[in-house]
Amino acid sequence: MALGILRSVASDGAISATGTAQRFRSSRPWPNLHGMKFAESLRANRNLLFWLLHGAGWLTWGITQQISAAFYEPAAGYASIVIVATLSGLLLSLPLRYIYRRLWAHSPQVMIFGVLASCYPLALLWRVIINSMGKITLEPEYEFKTRWEIFGGALPALYLLLCWTALYFGARYYDSLQRQREATLRSAALAQEAQLKMLRYQLNPHYLFNTLNAISTLILDNQNRVANQAVGRLAEFLRYTLDQDPMNKVTLRQELDAINLYLNSERLRFGERLRLEFAVEEPALDALVPSLLLQPLVENAVKYAISPREEGGWIRIEGRVRGALLELVVIDDGPGIETSRASKNGRGVGLRNTRERLAVLCGEAHRFAAINAKPGLRVEIALPHEVAAT
Repeated sequence: MALGILRSVASDGAISATGTAQRFRSSRPWPNLHGMKFAESLRANRNLLFWLLHGAGWLTWGITQQISAAFYEPAAGYASIVIVATLSGLLLSLPLRYIYRRLWAHSPQVMIFGVLASCYPLALLWRVIINSMGKITLEPEYEFKTRWEIFGGALPALYLLLCWTALYFGARYYDSLQRQREATLRSAALAQEAQLKMLRYQLNPHYLFNTLNAISTLILDNQNRVANQAVGRLAEFLRYTLDQDPMNKVTLRQELDAINLYLNSERLRFGERLRLEFAVEEPALDALVPSLLLQPLVENAVKYAISPREEGGWIRIEGRVRGALLELVVIDDGPGIETSRASKNGRGVGLRNTRERLAVLCGEAHRFAAINAKPGLRVEIALPHEVAAT
């Protein structure tokens, strides 16, 4: 009999599209599509996406019902029953969306009771609508044999709505996990940014302490004019550091300009005792590096290779591109470093800070090594080669 239409719906998979649609809900207006992918736009407007998928899901269900019935030579008017069943199913399942939103925050026991209390009345009403349409269209003389026949006939529809419910809660749970994952990623990104800024801003007090100590020495030696020039150049360098966002990268050319700003004040102290060599290949100058990456290494070299020795010393900076890597080297001819004493004598501060910054920024995609060169110290850095977008 045509009125048994609901006995076949429980196994249909088209309702999955309807169930999946439940996790997309929002009252926000249609987003601006300019510069966004269409899929991202739909995801941003969950309310619109729900209606699209909800309608598509029920339309697909109706089509599959009609196609499956075609193999059994349905009676005339059967298509009208499918249309009514599709439209009524679409409308009757809508309240579940709002009921389940309220049930979501309750205990499992309350949710199970609420699901059953919601689904069965809707399944029963759906069955009544379909039976009434079938009686009008196909068998006007049909009468139920028992009063309970209609209640039992609603069980396939109940099973279908329970499947719809399982898909809804599964999709809702998946969406919740995605939100938690996104929140975790945002928190990790913020923590990484805070760590980078902390490491970057550690450089300013360290450099400032050393420079002010040098200026104090100039004043004690009655070199007031030189001390005044040193203060001006210190201000110029600090202004540069404050203007640079610690999260941004600069070209190696800009980084070398910053090092020259720093060395301008140091040359006032050391004069010819400070000798600087650059061996930077042209392609490396346009590569991107973290701002003030080399400054603490050069500062260490000045403090330990130049300042303690009457004859001074030299510092050499090398830069080259090798395949997918940018290789940077800072070399001095000082006494080198003893690993066991690095943290005690202060020289390890700049090395440790640079190593930690690179670890946060590049993860495993970098190399950092501080090697005693006999004499002197050789600091080697290799990081992914990047250039600024044009």
